[in-house]
Amino acid sequence: MSSSGIKLCSRLNTYPVFVGPVCVGNGSPVRVQSMTNTDTEDPIATAIQVAELSRAGSEMVRITVNTPAAARCVPDIYEHLDKMSIRVPIIGDFHYNGHTLLSNYPEMAKLLDKYRINPGNVGFGAKHDKNFSQIIDIAIKNEKPVRIGANWGSMDPAVLARMMDKNSKSSNPLPSGAVLREALITSALDSAHFAESLGLPNKKIIISCKVSSVQDLISIYRDLARRCHYPLHLGLTEAGMGSKGIVASTAALSILLQEGIGDTIRISLTPEPGGSRTQEVIVAQQILQSMSIRAFSPMVTACPGCGRTSSDFFQHLTVVVDKYLREKMLVWRKFYDGVESMTVAVMGCVVNGPGESRHANLGISLPGSGEDPFCPVFCDGVKVETLKGDHIVEDFLAIIDRYVENNYPKRAII
Repeated sequence: MSSSGIKLCSRLNTYPVFVGPVCVGNGSPVRVQSMTNTDTEDPIATAIQVAELSRAGSEMVRITVNTPAAARCVPDIYEHLDKMSIRVPIIGDFHYNGHTLLSNYPEMAKLLDKYRINPGNVGFGAKHDKNFSQIIDIAIKNEKPVRIGANWGSMDPAVLARMMDKNSKSSNPLPSGAVLREALITSALDSAHFAESLGLPNKKIIISCKVSSVQDLISIYRDLARRCHYPLHLGLTEAGMGSKGIVASTAALSILLQEGIGDTIRISLTPEPGGSRTQEVIVAQQILQSMSIRAFSPMVTACPGCGRTSSDFFQHLTVVVDKYLREKMLVWRKFYDGVESMTVAVMGCVVNGPGESRHANLGISLPGSGEDPFCPVFCDGVKVETLKGDHIVEDFLAIIDRYVENNYPKRAII
């Protein structure tokens, strides 16, 4: 645990898996992952979105590789990212034809930092083991880690049929939901053990078992954590749009993370038309930071408003401050240590304003209905200034800048 009290590690009893330079598991920080929704056959658009996700804080980015044209574009994507000085690990997402694409496009196979395969659609019948083995052999040759990502929307039909049949013959059969959960876990773990038998080291395997039900996800990952030492990738699949997706993902992942379960996370939000893909990164960060597991950007405590807050100025200031902090972190993280743990309060009246502002590193208490038109500013619990007039926003942002410069140690620039 850091001196600020922020917990920084994932499960200590997992294998350490390196995805490019990023370590997953074995006490490493819980990693934030995301996925592009561009057509990978458009390397420029894909590289731009990867860069946006990386700058937002995604530590790994997954791209779809589903066609020969998409596979051919992977080297171009890396080239464009290199020109933008983006070094985030890229994960290739393969379904149905991954064995063919990885075999036919060796440059792509060599460049990608990790392969994601789904045991439910790698091949059917006699082709399953052959196709799976082909992918694992290529991963071994290129020394790449593999995420074995089972999903209840594309279960391995042979595993599910076998387990349903066995359950039906049992003297005490389980509910179908319990059989489905066990089939999903079995599919992932059996595939991981098969990969190890083919020569893939256990330190090259990450597991996921994604479902869209909160309670099922919690049950499955608790069971997985008891039964294996592979790092676990968490995510509620098809979480949904807007508040529904955010709330459902937060409800599921927070319980598991609080129990020390989970080594990487992704928030699978459906973006609104024209909405930014980076929202899923921000939500993942906010979950981890709200739980004091990691810190990414200064957190803003803001007043919800009531009958005393007749002006909406505090709302506008909150939006400006939050946006300003996120943009400045792109610079601050390069030059200052610890800024990501800073707290800022923007409050709307005298009831809780001064108290909340004193609890934060920096706080401002705006006047509510009937109050004097002055805004006291607090630094680490001490009132240091009173703002008024037409330049409160600019003045408060300048105070934030001075606070960072005076209170956080500068990094040694090499």
